[in-house]
Amino acid sequence: MTEKNSIDRIDRKILAVLQEDGRITNQELADRVALSPSACLARVKRMEKSAIINGYKAQVDVTKLGPSLTIFAELTSSAHDTANNRKIEQALEELPEVIEAYQVSGSYDYLVRFLVPDIERWTALADQLVDGGLKIETIRSVASMKKVKSWTGVPMDTGKSPR
Repeated sequence: MTEKNSIDRIDRKILAVLQEDGRITNQELADRVALSPSACLARVKRMEKSAIINGYKAQVDVTKLGPSLTIFAELTSSAHDTANNRKIEQALEELPEVIEAYQVSGSYDYLVRFLVPDIERWTALADQLVDGGLKIETIRSVASMKKVKSWTGVPMDTGKSPR
């Protein structure tokens, strides 16, 4: 049985509740998913051990922290070898302004979400990426105007078993 198939409807209910409230007590969680507290805790521990649950984090409202600008950038590399990809990925991992980064297929190589205080910082960061020896040929960027929907977790279809 694969790990994906080892997640049943009750596990999905547990995951849905934990994504809503990661600080819920085990007793409350067990009540919400109709399990005994010990059975519920065993399921949560199993999913933590197998890294299905890989952490609990606070959601921070960046607008309360001061000025910020979200930039989505398409990065195109002039070199498509594994060594250069690793250099780009390491550089992206080390930049605190990188919120998310994905290697993608299509007309560009990476889609990256940056969080910077202002357009001046974005300009300096883009220049650093292009001039940093990473063989980044092009950066196309767009600034976020407003957030329409926030990430609320992985969708959990708790009504059906996985296919």
